[in-house]
Parts: sequence; C-alpha cells; structure tokens
Amino acid sequence: MPTWLEAGLWGLLGGGALVLGALVAWFLRVPQVVVASVMAFGSGVLISAVAFDLMEEAVQTGGLAPTALGFFGGAVTYLGANALLARRGARHRKRSGDQQPSEGQQQGSGAAIAVGALLDGVPESVVLGVGLLGGGAVSLPVLAAVFISNVPEGLSSAAGMKRSGRSARYVFGVWGGIAVLSGLSALIGYVALGGAPPEAIAVITAVAAGAILTMIADTMIPEAFARTSTWTGLITAAGFLVAFAVEFA
Repeated sequence: MPTWLEAGLWGLLGGGALVLGALVAWFLRVPQVVVASVMAFGSGVLISAVAFDLMEEAVQTGGLAPTALGFFGGAVTYLGANALLARRGARHRKRSGDQQPSEGQQQGSGAAIAVGALLDGVPESVVLGVGLLGGGAVSLPVLAAVFISNVPEGLSSAAGMKRSGRSARYVFGVWGGIAVLSGLSALIGYVALGGAPPEAIAVITAVAAGAILTMIADTMIPEAFARTSTWTGLITAAGFLVAFAVEFA
C-alpha cells in the first residue's frame, strides 16, 4: 500500500471515531455523566500524547526554539479561531445538553459548529500523517489518543445537536464529512511535508500540539467538569497514566 494512502486511512480511522460517537448518541440514551467521564479520560490521554509524543518528537527533530515557536503559534491560532466561531454559535459545540443554539435561535450556528468540529480534528490528523515521514510508522499512542478522545467528542456534540433540533442528515453529514476531511488532512500532511527540513516538521508538529492542548483546555475539560465536577481531575489523571504506561511499556 502506498504510504500516502496509508496516512489517509489512519486519519480516516481517527476521524471515524467521531461518527461512532455520533451513532451512539443518536440511537442510545447515554447518561451525561458517562459522556463527561469518557471526555475527561480522553483529555488525559491526549495530554500524555502531546507531552510524550508530539512535543518530545518535535524537540528531538528540530530543536527547542522551533518547537516553542510552533507550539505557541498553534495555541494562539486555535484560540483566535475558536473565539471567532464562538461568536457565531459554536461555543458549546461539544456540549451534550441544551446549550447548543438551533438554527432558528442563531442563524449560521450550524455551519459554525461544523467548522469548529473540523478545527478540533485537523491538527490531530495532520500529526498522524507526519508520523509516517521518513519511513516511520504511525504513532500508536497518538492514534489511540485521537480515537479515544474523538468518541466522546462525537457522542457529546451529536447529543447536543439532537437536543437543539438538528436532523440526522445534518448530524451525520457533519461527522461523516469531518471523518473524510481528517483522512485528507493526514494524507496532505504526509505529502506536503515529505521533503521539508527537520525544523519545519518540528514546527508543524508543535503547532498541532499547541492547538490540541488549547482545545482540551477550552472545550473538552469544561464539558467534563460540568458533569463530573470534583471527579474530573482524577479521571483525567487516570487517562494520562494509562497513556503514559502504554507509551513506556
């Protein structure tokens, strides 16, 4: 199998977890505390992946200065884009309750939610593609982190979409489209950076790491805390520890 196609398929697998979560939310009634608990666990797993896979790899590849620049740039870029989308109705896109506005309540919120979900998923997918550069293999801890975090994200957000009156066509169109675009992002990440210098790859990896960590703090942990309250930290720590153990097992 061509490596570029393999990169795309790994990205599609990670994005497909969003569709899986949406399917569960649409057809089953999952207690919100369960969704929030898995969200907290997934946050811990992603934090571990950011620290021990993405940032460590970026520093080893291109050095501390490019890594720090990329990391901060990714955080600022995500923060700015997320703030803009929040004004258009996507602030609560990961919430499973009735916080999401319907199209009637805020025109354009549906498109903003879709773009926001894409914003959350693209950095993760690009990293999966970049991991295959130079004959390498996809990072299983990163793939596991993306998949584990995407299931509750799709579940929680789809539940909120359903509560706000959005149709099945819209919900599965959003998540199916994002899964496909996640695959394309991984493929493009591999192809576009194939001949890039180590410093550029380090910057791109760190940009993704900064965006992911900002996304966790801005959207995932608040949703988890809203339902699990004082247990959020412990569950997040458990997710971090499990991912850490997998990384060094």
